[in-house]
Amino acid sequence: MSNVLKWFTRDSFILPIVAIIMGLILGGIVMLIGGYNPIEAYSALFTKVFGDMYNFGEAVREMTPLIMTGLAFAFAARAGLFNIGGEGQFLVGMTAATFVGVKFTGLPIYIHAPLALIAGAVFGGLWAAIAGYLKAARGVNEVISSIMLNWIGLYLANLIVRQFLLLPGENRSADISDSASISLTWLSELMGNSRVHLGTLIALIIAVVFYIYMWKTKQGYEIRAVGLNPNAAEYAGMHVNRNIVKAMFISGMLAGVGGAFQVLGVFHYQTLMTGSPGTGFDGIAVALIGLNHPFGVLLGALLFGTLTYGSAGMSFAADVPPEIIRIVIGSIIFFIAAQGIVRWVLKPFYSKRKKEKVL
Repeated sequence: MSNVLKWFTRDSFILPIVAIIMGLILGGIVMLIGGYNPIEAYSALFTKVFGDMYNFGEAVREMTPLIMTGLAFAFAARAGLFNIGGEGQFLVGMTAATFVGVKFTGLPIYIHAPLALIAGAVFGGLWAAIAGYLKAARGVNEVISSIMLNWIGLYLANLIVRQFLLLPGENRSADISDSASISLTWLSELMGNSRVHLGTLIALIIAVVFYIYMWKTKQGYEIRAVGLNPNAAEYAGMHVNRNIVKAMFISGMLAGVGGAFQVLGVFHYQTLMTGSPGTGFDGIAVALIGLNHPFGVLLGALLFGTLTYGSAGMSFAADVPPEIIRIVIGSIIFFIAAQGIVRWVLKPFYSKRKKEKVL
């Protein structure tokens, strides 16, 4: 019991919680300035998410790809890499899963669905590995290469859909085979016919595997060592360049699986897109809120998904522009990044706790 209480009083737990509260308060101040009632707005937001089973299921569906893109960014960050290319990896993984789901017909579900997920993971990983290889072999900054690969991934996804998967007369691909679907009909009916799917459970399992791999294995230790100090890691005999490519590949796999979830579990087809969906970029915010820890990412996705999906309730019930939620999210990220401000707010609490220890 004392260990649990000790964990809840750690800075790594307290600082993000206080940052979230400060972000919500700042958002409330902005609402007041704009002439809106923040209590009514936040009440409408949470009522939208938790008011009935359908909206709760849809909020969970909204959180699932954010978990994967958040984990993707967090994994690369642990290796000292800033993978801003989760968007392109997400789209490439989505397209690979769509291709397998549409073209590989006649397979049993226990082969077809896993094969489509694996395709999304592998191609998302390979897409990220390009930036990893350029970083390791040529010293190209991964921010520049990965953000350029985002646009290439978007246009490549549209090209593949248009050339090989397009449904005649429509602006989208043909539907995937039923055997490739990871939708859960019984759970969907239980949750008001919301679009919940097996991907949510898989995402939770992946978060646990992420933690075990990164903190309980030799390979995870090497990746973290490279992220903390590549020169020291190389001096200790670790293959820095190999770990950079490996970290980017695994990061891309996570984002690619997130894209596969959207096709196989939610829409069952892929549209021709005029712009990126933004899920990869939102994953960066989720990872930052979660301090690049897999379990923190889960909480970050929960918060981000709740605020994003619930913003529609604010708009309809309280007449508050949904853009204000972006101000709230941005404020939370700002306070997490500027931990000096949060520590200053908590200074009286820390001073009191030190006095108690002395006594």
